[in-house]
Amino acid sequence: MPDLLDQLLSAVPVPMVVVDEEARLIGGNDAMEALLGPVPANRPFVTLLRHPEVNTALDSVLAGGEQARLNATMQTRNGKMLCQVLVSPLQISGNRAASVTIEDRSRDEETEQMRRDFVANVSHELRTPLTALMGFIETLRGPARNDLAAHDRFLEIMGREAGRMNRLIGELLSLSRVEQDERRRPVESVDLAALLRSVVTTLSPSATSASVSLEQVGTSGQVMLPGDTDQLVQVFHNLIENAVKYGASGGVVRVVLERLQHEPVLRGPAWMVTIADEGEGIEALHLPRLTERFYRVDTHRSREQGGTGLGLAIVKHIINRHRGRLKIESQKGKGSQFMVILPESAGRV
Repeated sequence: MPDLLDQLLSAVPVPMVVVDEEARLIGGNDAMEALLGPVPANRPFVTLLRHPEVNTALDSVLAGGEQARLNATMQTRNGKMLCQVLVSPLQISGNRAASVTIEDRSRDEETEQMRRDFVANVSHELRTPLTALMGFIETLRGPARNDLAAHDRFLEIMGREAGRMNRLIGELLSLSRVEQDERRRPVESVDLAALLRSVVTTLSPSATSASVSLEQVGTSGQVMLPGDTDQLVQVFHNLIENAVKYGASGGVVRVVLERLQHEPVLRGPAWMVTIADEGEGIEALHLPRLTERFYRVDTHRSREQGGTGLGLAIVKHIINRHRGRLKIESQKGKGSQFMVILPESAGRV
């Protein structure tokens, strides 16, 4: 029987222990030892896990009660985590016993919190322009009914706010599509150099209006690699447009394409595109959070520039789909560099 029990415990993928009718440990699997530490045979269960609710549930099951399921926050070898605990009655050699399994639910809670935060952020981002639109409509129907100058001024603002909502909804849909496709790696080929030349040409009028010069280095030839053309255009359009918006007036935005003989993380040759600006730079504390949804370094300035707070999140997911890397380097007062590194071949899955 002990050998069979050991085999059964080893076959269970989640942390599990079995106790006898006196709540003394009979055995546990490797997953439980990794979670809580060594499982000492013939010792009280409480010496392994001191948690009042779990121990109460175990006592109830051993007294003849039904299976118990509960959520509990417990201290483990890896720190505190939210777990789902299942205490089930067993019979071993005709004697009453019980099994205790513990499943980590921390990720589920993190996912749920992300969902709540996402809904709250979307609601906030939409409420602001909607409130403005409703206010102007009310004013145009009332005090400004016959004020033609106010009509023109308010309609311009209403158009701008409506456009902002439209951009936000468009980027939300784009983010949803990108996340849906993230596990499917692109199989078609794209000329990265030609793609960059095209994006720079498209953004040249905006750069000229902002008194920013666009320079290209290394984009004159042909560079073929696996990629989704539309998505990569979206990546570089976003990054170069941001560099133009937030780069210093009269400055230069450089788009540099270069080959890396061996990229350690990607474990092979790769191509790196660096978009560098001469703007005011970003403080170090913001860098780790730049690709979070709705995160902005300067909320007011971003909204004034028409930003939705989703652009870099979309960029990150697209690069992940291409099995690439995004690196960001910046110093306050010294500009920023956004580096996109893409594998040269589809060898790494």
